[in-house]
Amino acid sequence: MKIQHEETETKGAFYILDDNTRIAELTYSKAGSEKIILDHTEVSDKHRGEGLGMKLVLHSVEFARENNIKILPLCPYARSVFSRNKDLRDVT
Repeated sequence: MKIQHEETETKGAFYILDDNTRIAELTYSKAGSEKIILDHTEVSDKHRGEGLGMKLVLHSVEFARENNIKILPLCPYARSVFSRNKDLRDVT
């Protein structure tokens, strides 16, 4: 499953589609040009337990590293991923 990305001036989302339906999504708000705030992660009930939320968080970390920006994980799920994985903290 391919992770897709959409972005406006102030917000963005990483998401996964299945038959043109979003089955997983991680949304963020921009805090200036150097930081994004992860504010919500959601995975459809049908796809829970498949690791899609984790894939989205890890993709956001890749995005932050590639764009030299920081992440503030306010979403409880994203915050728990960052707290358990010290190797991701370079972007916080």
